[in-house]
Amino acid sequence: MHLTPAARVLAAGAALCALTLLSACGGSGPRTDTAASKAPVSPRSMRYDTLPGMPPLLDPKDAYAADRPGRLSPVVKDFPSRVYVPNTNSNTVTVIDPATYKVIETIPVGAQPQHVVPSWDLKTLWVNNDRGHSLTPIDPSTGKAGEPVPVHDPYNLYFTPDGKYAVVMASLDRQLVFRDAHTMKTAKAVPVSCYGVNHADFSLDGRYFIVSCEFSGELLKVDTARMEVVAQQRLPLKGAMPQDVKMSPDGKLFYVADMQAGGLWILDGDTFGTPRFLATGRGCHGLYVSRDSRTMYITNRGEGTISLFDFAENRLAGKWSLPGGGSPDMGGVSADGKVLWLSGRYNSEVYAIDTRTGAQLARIKVGSGPHGLAVYPQPGRYSLGHTGIFR
Repeated sequence: MHLTPAARVLAAGAALCALTLLSACGGSGPRTDTAASKAPVSPRSMRYDTLPGMPPLLDPKDAYAADRPGRLSPVVKDFPSRVYVPNTNSNTVTVIDPATYKVIETIPVGAQPQHVVPSWDLKTLWVNNDRGHSLTPIDPSTGKAGEPVPVHDPYNLYFTPDGKYAVVMASLDRQLVFRDAHTMKTAKAVPVSCYGVNHADFSLDGRYFIVSCEFSGELLKVDTARMEVVAQQRLPLKGAMPQDVKMSPDGKLFYVADMQAGGLWILDGDTFGTPRFLATGRGCHGLYVSRDSRTMYITNRGEGTISLFDFAENRLAGKWSLPGGGSPDMGGVSADGKVLWLSGRYNSEVYAIDTRTGAQLARIKVGSGPHGLAVYPQPGRYSLGHTGIFR
């Protein structure tokens, strides 16, 4: 979410005080382990009872098996490769040619565009105009924008794994709104008691999803088919601000970035028990999986770094720093897996980073407040939304 400078200072101060107090109380706060090897994992057999209508799992041990380098769906294989950058303060989408690192177009959209979201069927990119109360469709085959569709408070957008519904994260309305995935007609609006519904990810079987509530430091567990909140918990840190959510390749764990705690909450989605904490860096925000399902790239917006998390070793494996600093936020990985693209939220720029070395390949000026950047097309059979969660 976009915060004013004064609000960020107050929030950061409150979080710092809370962390200090928790530390002084001898372990009453989160465990800041240097590795996540002690994160709780519930023994269980592999589940094949997936959400009805959801495409079958390619590999029950790897949710991202369809996302290998260059494995483009026939739907998108002829789409030009582009990077779409929503500029929240400029009310535009900047379009970048990743082959040249050049801006090729600037598209006017509605007020406060937050994310560019690939549709479940991969045919449309939806620009979430949060304060414009609309979704602007972009045809990725031509790059042309269509007529906006009225949708109230679309801060973020996801799609159920069966392709039936879009799920609007109506942050200020305090609702999860299930809409027809094509017409965007409301099917069910689900009120929530937390503040700032924000990001999400779906379980391996698609039967539930975990949602972060940024402004009240809470997590929700939502039954996909019933379209109901079935569990809720407050994170064990005063001032917590959960952001992006991502599932491990084997489906056993969920990782939740926390911008104020400066790291990841790690929890078993099935049991929805108390999570463990892993420190990564100031302003931990975005989570992205490598094309080989081995590494998760973690953006630390407050310090201009990207942490590397090794799924197999269940620990941090390194950290990259942007030359001269920056504010790495949201983005995605190129189709070939060689470049990590990230928006620079408070620097009006976009970063292209070599995923083999961590070297900065380009720093490109865009509009003000670049946020939920989408790299498109990407490998995968269908999209679960956000800036591109493909399965």
